[in-house]
Amino acid sequence: MSIGNSPEDDHPSDDRPVEDSPAAERPAEERPSIGHVLRQARVDAGLTVDEISTTTRVRIPIVHAIEQDDFSRCGGDVYARGHIRTLARAVGIDPAPLVAQYDVGHGGRPPAPTPAAPLFEAERIRSEPRRPNWTAAMVAAIVAVIAFVGYTAFSGGEDGDEGQQIAEGSTPSKPEAPKPSASKPADPKPDPSDSAVAGVPRDKVTVKVDAADGRSWISVKDHNGRQLFDGLLKQGQTKTFQDKQKIDLVLGDAGAIKLFVNGKPVDNEFEPGQVERLTYTKGDPEVG
Repeated sequence: MSIGNSPEDDHPSDDRPVEDSPAAERPAEERPSIGHVLRQARVDAGLTVDEISTTTRVRIPIVHAIEQDDFSRCGGDVYARGHIRTLARAVGIDPAPLVAQYDVGHGGRPPAPTPAAPLFEAERIRSEPRRPNWTAAMVAAIVAVIAFVGYTAFSGGEDGDEGQQIAEGSTPSKPEAPKPSASKPADPKPDPSDSAVAGVPRDKVTVKVDAADGRSWISVKDHNGRQLFDGLLKQGQTKTFQDKQKIDLVLGDAGAIKLFVNGKPVDNEFEPGQVERLTYTKGDPEVG
């Protein structure tokens, strides 16, 4: 009598559930929420909410709300994605899966703007300028010649001869040459950028914030830490701030902002939703 496995053991039933299969994926309903992941990562990193707020410049009520999966205080999807990226990097985890999870739960990213039509396509639909009507011009010239011949044929002898002699002997008067103008040449206009720089006081630092590409929350402080502005700057609005030493800026959506420091544009390419903390002093634009 041989002892071995029964046929049922050699061929397990297909109906038996495979619980430990590595290919099995967890349903979306069983995934931990974004707030739970961020809160657990912060706890594992040994950080408090106050420390995270100080490091990221994300306000404490917003940090608490995000960890509770409440994104209504973020001010929109763009700001919510930016806060998720900032908090994830601060606690040392990859923000990409969390942003993707947010997009799935909130309808995905907004559609990309349709590129503007090239200028040459607009030129095509313009009506072509009318060409000169040479036929009408030739008919008018022929009529004028016939009328002149008829007039000279019917005009009387001496009057006609005298008129012809006068016409042949006369010389056309030359038009007088225009006199040179005595006015002085106009002074060259100053470069707008030079005038903008000249209009900025040299003993102070001047920062102009322009929400050219969208709205953004901004916070501005002077060198003493006094709050100059803390609020939402809508698209198309501008704010100008001055201090005798330095200006501290926090931009909630740096990709929507254009900066002019001491009369000069600052060429910083920030991504939409990116949070930036900047400091500027007197002189040329430099990040402090």
